Amino acid sequence: MTPQMRAKKSSDALWEDDQASHWVGIERGAVSEGHAVMSLAVQKHHSNGHGICHGGMIFTLADTAFAFACNSRNHNTVAQNNMVTFVAPGQVGDVLTATAREVSLAGRSGIYDVRVTKQDGTLIAEMRGLSRAIKGHLFDEADEGE
Repeated sequence: MTPQMRAKKSSDALWEDDQASHWVGIERGAVSEGHAVMSLAVQKHHSNGHGICHGGMIFTLADTAFAFACNSRNHNTVAQNNMVTFVAPGQVGDVLTATAREVSLAGRSGIYDVRVTKQDGTLIAEMRGLSRAIKGHLFDEADEGE
């Protein structure tokens, strides 16, 4: 199985059971080994008391991209630590895109950077995610004829 095929199957398996991302309205974009893109069309119910996109929604979008990037090798992987820095507000009507990329993978620990931008390329937030692989896999590769 190629790394791209594995990333696609891992993404499909993770997406199928990701009720939170579906509920929030996150859309899945491209996923490859150590990389993932997710988007969110900001609606009124995503806004806070200031009328801007709630930071929790931006974090959820970034965390979702992080999750798909660090699970792209078919090893169950969870967040160990995340730190987000908000740079600019998202507005109702914006389409926010989170792009996660693997910075380092050593043993069971990974480091990922996620950039959240809006449709014109304006930086909204940056997140650094630390991952930890745990027991198990998203799908059984033995069933794939390998």
